[in-house]
Amino acid sequence: MLNLVFCWHFHQPDYRDADGHYQLPWTYLHALKDYADMAAHLEAAPDMRCVVNFVPTLVEQLDDYSEQFASGAPRDPLLASLINPDLASLDLTSRRQLVAQCFKLNHATMVDYFPAYRRLYILWKTLEESGDTALAYLSGQYLADLVTWYHLAWTGETIRRARPDLLALMQQGEGYTLAQRRALFDLYGEYVSSLIPRYRQMAERGQIELSSTPHSHPILPLLLDFAAARDARPDVALPATLAYPEGEARASEHVRAAVATHLAHFGQPPAGFWPAEGGVSEATVRLFAKAGVKWAASGEGVLRHSLVKAGRGLERKSEWITTPYRLAGSETTLFFRDDHLSDLIGFEYKGWHGDDAVRHLLHALDELRRQAAGPAPVVSIIMDGENAWEYYPYNGYYFLSDLFKALSAHTMIRPTTFSEYLELHPDAARELPRLASGSWVYGDFTTWIGDSAKNRGWDWLCAAKTAFDATVEMLPEDEAASAEALLKSCESSDWFWWFGDYNPADAVDSFDRVYRQKLKRLYQTLRIPAPAYLDTPLCRGGGHSEAGGVMRRGGA
Repeated sequence: MLNLVFCWHFHQPDYRDADGHYQLPWTYLHALKDYADMAAHLEAAPDMRCVVNFVPTLVEQLDDYSEQFASGAPRDPLLASLINPDLASLDLTSRRQLVAQCFKLNHATMVDYFPAYRRLYILWKTLEESGDTALAYLSGQYLADLVTWYHLAWTGETIRRARPDLLALMQQGEGYTLAQRRALFDLYGEYVSSLIPRYRQMAERGQIELSSTPHSHPILPLLLDFAAARDARPDVALPATLAYPEGEARASEHVRAAVATHLAHFGQPPAGFWPAEGGVSEATVRLFAKAGVKWAASGEGVLRHSLVKAGRGLERKSEWITTPYRLAGSETTLFFRDDHLSDLIGFEYKGWHGDDAVRHLLHALDELRRQAAGPAPVVSIIMDGENAWEYYPYNGYYFLSDLFKALSAHTMIRPTTFSEYLELHPDAARELPRLASGSWVYGDFTTWIGDSAKNRGWDWLCAAKTAFDATVEMLPEDEAASAEALLKSCESSDWFWWFGDYNPADAVDSFDRVYRQKLKRLYQTLRIPAPAYLDTPLCRGGGHSEAGGVMRRGGA
């Protein structure tokens, strides 16, 4: 019998600027498409077990969007445009932003499937070379149809199939009225507001396990020690600042806040963590153990590096990837992602017929089962719960529904959760004498540190943290709480992911701008003048252009 743990990681960066307005709409769009679809697939397969990992910053944004839908006063420009009664009066800047946003998606599966939407795109491409003149020619009805179709394309396949009114809108194709757009807005509010209760209900009946991530998705090993980046990459350049100020206290605060947020929303603390980007180090695991975290997970590359450091052979992957581990002296059990199986789903199967992909994955799992060592082999498939599906036909509907049905009925592959596995097999973990520091990406931290722009971002953050430490205790309680929230957000790994000239320029510009804005607001909250360098883009020169591209991290 092969134990199989699927861990779906639900994460969106905090896209709110310092004033609480959303700079990018990906949180509610992924909620409508991917988080709602996953809930429906699991509800349709009650014997399917898995782990769903909710990052606290996502949960808090879902709360915020629920309030926006309830009040009818969106702070997200795209959502506001859906119910704007006078789109014809938009100025050129607003028109340009709306049209650009409404074509940010995977065209092959989310535009080309819909003739009416594709017609809107062809019309725009015909006019685009005329620039502002073309924008001025676009009618209010064109903009209304465009923003409606963008939302329809971002609607989960399970929602479409459950709602005849949505299918009627799609068949209508054009001429959408304000009343229809408002009805769509209200429908989306119902689905976004129901997400947390639906997942909580599945957890309470024992079908899924809900786990968490340190609060604002920081790379804890780097907060604890910049030198952790040199464990896997000894030559990596580090920030000018030697260490993040009071890094252990900040790492502990992100763990504490994650537990509190999870408890408030799901009724019990998380038993385990998928650390941000699977980032671990020995100091991080000791911190988890101190906080009572029963399990944590990371990437296969980290395990490879750890086993090499321990002098163990890597010849038969089936023998070392199918067991949990425990760092010597720690009570936290570690599971490691099978990169091959996870990446088949994340990147390969999107071009396959659903039935063929399911058969291929089951065959690969059966092969692993036959080769695995030990009495209770376990394999972990860990991946984003959102970014892959827009590249699948019908948002992965046929693949996921067929996969969950096949696994629920399989006699030799047992879907389970990390906590259930540990309960049934408390002595299964092998001792790991040394844990290499690293993440799921290449087994190192170069995605977040080492590049000149990333290191400059760390130095700016360290300076703000020093100012925070010097003044926060002198602030009134409410202002101190605001400063703490801003600092947490600035400590997120997501900013550093995008810094660097190898990322799409529009994404780099957006994250650079919001990061600097939040640092400025942090200084303002601390009643300290913000450094002048925060007026200059951190990523000087921006990223590379990516015509027709979409964000693969956090966004579309």
